[in-house]
Amino acid sequence: MLKFKQKFDLHREVESDILRKEASVCRVKEYSGALDIRILNIERDGGILYSWKGATGTTRIGKYDSNTKQNKLLYTFDKQVSVSSCSLNKEETLLAVSLAQNTRGEERLRPISKCLTLLIEIHPINNTKVLKAVDCRVKVQFLNSETDRRSVLESHLLLLTEDGYVDLYHVLLTKQEGYRVVMANPDHLTKTAERIVEDFNWVQWDGHTQRLYYLTHNVKFLMRCVQFYPSHNCETVLELPLDLPANPFRTVKFVNLGFDHYHVEKAEQEPVRMEVFTNRIGSMCVCYSQPIKDKQEVIYTVLLVHKDCSRAFRVSLGSDQSQQKATQFHPLFIPIGYFILVYLQGYFLHCINTRQQEMLCHSLFLSGPDVDLGLQCQSANITVLHAEEESNGSLLDLATGRIHSAELSPAYLLQILRADPPSRCPSGESEPQRLAALHCLLVYMGNNPNLELKIIEWLCDNVNPFESFDQIQEFILASLYRISYEKSLSLDKVLPYSSVCDKKEIPVCLSKVPGVSCTTDLHTECVFKGKARSLQGFWLELQWNTERTKCLDAGPNPRYRTSHIRGDWDELRSERKPSSHMTHMQENTKKVLSTVDTWCLDKKLVPLFQEEDQQQRALIGLTVDKLREHLNRHLPRLGKKKIDSLVVNYVAKLLELIRHMLESVWLKSKLGPCVLCLSSTQQGSPAEWSVFHFMFRILEATRGLCLPLPPGYHTLLSVFAVRVLPHHTFLQYIDHGVLQLTETFLSRLMTDLDNSDANERLKFSVLKRLPEPMAQRIYHMWDHPVSSASISRNYVRTLLEKYNKNKGFAFTGRDKPGFRPEFLPLTYLAKVLSDIEEQALNPFEEQENVDARFVEETALKQTLILLGYEEK
Repeated sequence: MLKFKQKFDLHREVESDILRKEASVCRVKEYSGALDIRILNIERDGGILYSWKGATGTTRIGKYDSNTKQNKLLYTFDKQVSVSSCSLNKEETLLAVSLAQNTRGEERLRPISKCLTLLIEIHPINNTKVLKAVDCRVKVQFLNSETDRRSVLESHLLLLTEDGYVDLYHVLLTKQEGYRVVMANPDHLTKTAERIVEDFNWVQWDGHTQRLYYLTHNVKFLMRCVQFYPSHNCETVLELPLDLPANPFRTVKFVNLGFDHYHVEKAEQEPVRMEVFTNRIGSMCVCYSQPIKDKQEVIYTVLLVHKDCSRAFRVSLGSDQSQQKATQFHPLFIPIGYFILVYLQGYFLHCINTRQQEMLCHSLFLSGPDVDLGLQCQSANITVLHAEEESNGSLLDLATGRIHSAELSPAYLLQILRADPPSRCPSGESEPQRLAALHCLLVYMGNNPNLELKIIEWLCDNVNPFESFDQIQEFILASLYRISYEKSLSLDKVLPYSSVCDKKEIPVCLSKVPGVSCTTDLHTECVFKGKARSLQGFWLELQWNTERTKCLDAGPNPRYRTSHIRGDWDELRSERKPSSHMTHMQENTKKVLSTVDTWCLDKKLVPLFQEEDQQQRALIGLTVDKLREHLNRHLPRLGKKKIDSLVVNYVAKLLELIRHMLESVWLKSKLGPCVLCLSSTQQGSPAEWSVFHFMFRILEATRGLCLPLPPGYHTLLSVFAVRVLPHHTFLQYIDHGVLQLTETFLSRLMTDLDNSDANERLKFSVLKRLPEPMAQRIYHMWDHPVSSASISRNYVRTLLEKYNKNKGFAFTGRDKPGFRPEFLPLTYLAKVLSDIEEQALNPFEEQENVDARFVEETALKQTLILLGYEEK
């Protein structure tokens, strides 16, 4: 499920280097003593602090620089001590250390206390200041804010104690002798310390964002967030009530504040395990779980602050699995982009979509003893490291000292798509997994062209829709959602992302996951605090996302549904005369088509966007109009200009996406230009049939969603239909409205196909099915006696109708005019026709396949028949 990349190996990166240094100290060729290397902390810049036992009975602290790949000795204690917490300031001039002391031993550091906290000058090694000597654990952490100042002569240190308070020390520094950095006034440090938290029972540090989350309890549990700024000021910016069980923490819980190897709390003794994850796009997730007590079910909650809701899950472990020996009492929470992975080794993996959380089917759930992340160790030994906001989480195995970056494996997700359902399991039960995997591939990983091509190949191999969803509809909507969401994050709640949401009744297999129950609570009662000037960047986005979600949830139908324009589309198609509304639609279409990538159209594989298709042009314009109207109603803050740009780009990307799908399948099937030729007597190949079937499914999918197709699509589909279908089946496709015949296709049908008996019958059958105006236009394109006779007949009738109108009489029949007693002789008729013809346009002008002499003779023949001088 996950793809791991090793970032750090304690043995390879550190141990071998230390052995060489210790051998040098002892003046031996090879040092064989026990080092007992322990990782202590990971700073914001990726530097890894560690300690080891020196060769001469000392304890040393070093740093591994992840950028230079070099190790550096920071400080050496002249005795063996137990380092429980450690932090290094950004300039590497001060080292803060908490030592866990054994008060029962004869040798001990003074004063006698369980924990001694020191602040040490290390540039160069000089004074040591005792900050705390208490009987509770103390965590130390330097602030590491981004600053433009080249020379910083101050550092800021957090002290977090097990007694439940947090102090902030402002350490002023000074330079001596040009290079020595020392504390300016060490005696006043403790007096000037600032108490920023009075009481907490759980605390988490986020070094990359310089935020401190802590939990306090009065009447109810309240999580607060303190933001530290580059100026080193801080303020509480968030308060969030939490519904936690009673007594969730037996002792104060420190999260992401280094690694204490001398105080390890057993997992089964943790009533609640809780972590906070944020993302730079303005999302915040609070995750907490309860331990497995009777080993029958796991309970965990994911609170989505940016979505103003929380989701509580209960996962049944099953009676057969409950007999296993539990090695993990809490599931792991692993952030991967905007997914939160909940993993209980040997039981289940739940990949929760925190962006589209409304339906369970968009979050991948896998269960069974074979579910494995690919870890080479027990997950109980794994610590999740909180990475930068824009990246994925990393996993640290403290037992081996290895750090791996983690990301979702596209190969694994593709395997889920391609896998056949087990014989014991109905196909519908595997479809939620396919749907979730497809969305993860398209939305989260969709920027990869090679991956997108593999998904299209899978669509070609599985062209028929599944029982519970249409995979082509999902591909189109999810891809468009990703493209548009990248342009504006605020569109996630209003744009369609799945065709499932359009269904009147959602299939049961998509609304429930076997063994998983979920309850949703709306309105998290999140309160943003601090001055408006402080709410910038992440906090501004989070506040905007939360407020927008509340507003959209309060109104009806915030999510745009493409099928809702069907009534307007039927009404627009029924319009016969040009109107201002139709003109407006055409203007919309022009904007879209001018945005579409039409560069080197003659070199494109698939001939689209090269003709006029009035129906599709009208639908394109209507789609733009309705989507613009929807966004203006629900997101007026964006402004009309930006909304207009977003909408035009959305529809343009839709048309380009369909072209891309066709080009991909064209290449996959290795089709050449000959497949576009109707005159070929060779029957369509299996590859052509496959492409036709795929195009037909795209047509079916877009019609179901009432989405437009690129101009030229219907022409191309009809060409393939003529090539691969028997003629009677082709005509049935027309009768059932599957094929929409365009004038471009009809002209090619009349000119490219010869006039063999079978082709003549096909052409006559097609002409009979056309509206009269279109049929008359198509007759001009067919070099055939029947078409010539029809053209001549209509031409003469038109001339006479115009002439008779001027003279005051008209024809009473369509083909046979009514005659008055004073009927003009044939010679006079011929003269009238000749006079009119001199002023009229020649209907055969620029028609290469018309024999003018033949038409004149035919017209004369028809006239004689009408006058009764000859018989048909």
